[in-house]
Formats: sequence, C-alpha cells, structure tokens
Amino acid sequence: LESQVPAFFHITTASVHDSKAMKEIPYESGSYYVFDRGYNAFKELYKICLNESYFVVRAKKNLQYKCTKWKRRLPKDVLSDSVIKLTDVNTQKKCPEKLRLVRFHDDEQDRDFAFLTNAFHLTTLEIANLYKNRWQIELFFKWLKQHPKIKKFWGTTENAVRIQICSAIITYCLVAIVQHDMQLKRSTYEVLQILSISLTDKTPLRDLFEKTNFNDVKELDYPLFEGLFD
Repeated sequence: LESQVPAFFHITTASVHDSKAMKEIPYESGSYYVFDRGYNAFKELYKICLNESYFVVRAKKNLQYKCTKWKRRLPKDVLSDSVIKLTDVNTQKKCPEKLRLVRFHDDEQDRDFAFLTNAFHLTTLEIANLYKNRWQIELFFKWLKQHPKIKKFWGTTENAVRIQICSAIITYCLVAIVQHDMQLKRSTYEVLQILSISLTDKTPLRDLFEKTNFNDVKELDYPLFEGLFD
C-alpha cells in the first residue's frame, strides 16, 4: 500500500512549531518530502540532502540568496528556474548545499509560488505537481475528522487524545487494506460505513459488500481517495 496511506505520523501539542516535527520524520533514501512554508528549517532540509532524499518546500519571501545559474528558456507558467546559494550566515551553515529555486504561476488560483528543492533532475512542472499533492494530507485530516468522528475528543488527557487519534488512523489503514485487497469498487467511506453497521453480522465480507441494500451509502461531496491504489 503506497498511495494516499500515511507512512508516518507525529502528534504534538498546539504550541509546538511545525518545523520541530521534522526531526521526528524517518527519512528514506530516494523518497520525496513536500513541505509548506512553516518547514523552512534548513538544518533538517540539509539532513534530507545527506540522506540522498529530495524535498520541495515553499520558500519564504525574505529568503536571502544569490543566483549562480539560471535557465533562459522556460516552459509556460514558469517564471524562473535557477540554482542558488544561501547567503545568510546562519542558514548557510545549516545548509551549505546549492539549491534550486523555481517560481511558478498557477493559472487556476492566479497566484505565484516559489519552491525550494534539491531535486535538480525534475522538471519544473513535476516540482509544482509534487507540491499540489501536499493537499492530499489536508484532505486526509478532513476525512479523519468527518468519518471516524474526531470532531470531538472523548477525554481531555494527553493519552486519551492520542488513543483516539491513533484509533482513527488505524481504522482508516485497515479499511484501506480491505478495500485494496478485495479490489472493491466502493469508496473508502462506503466501506467504513458498511463495516461499522455490520460489526455483529456473520456474513462473509465479500457478500456483505455486494448486498444491494447498501447502495444508499453515499460518499461525501469530495472525492478524497478516488483511484487510491492506481
């Protein structure tokens, strides 16, 4: 199971800055890691470089750098594509590597984006699409809140909150495994609904999912996991 299934999660209190969680990520060689602007922690980004992995992160507006090389012929919607070196003394010590800075215009949102990456082998469009896929994480959080009912916590202690979040993630992963292994055409939400109202039913799973009286189980209005394992 590789697509849209969480490989790692880290729970913190609300007061912990996003970038602090980067230390907890078990980086894998050859993998790609996509971050928002809150994750401009260059010491951790440099660790990704040393691990022979790749990152794409939105660059901050106050980034201090100098261009050492740039492309003159650019595809449509690509504003610039250059090789840079960080010039701020502190950030340069944390990340002495050369980086790639790509500026991209998104026609759909009519907005400009600046991405920092160490993936020099990717096209500018591939870099932009990698960042767009980060939205799947937000959709996953939305799915957890709406379907396993994480809108409210049953307890107020740290352990109670952790147990409820972990239970919801485990539930999703188990449902995703069932959906994949049985090659079900139903959505992840439908599978979860059918299982939740059939906990005491002794009918084999295959027959359970093929029952016509479950056809009124509808997906919500966003196709969160369409083509989940394509």
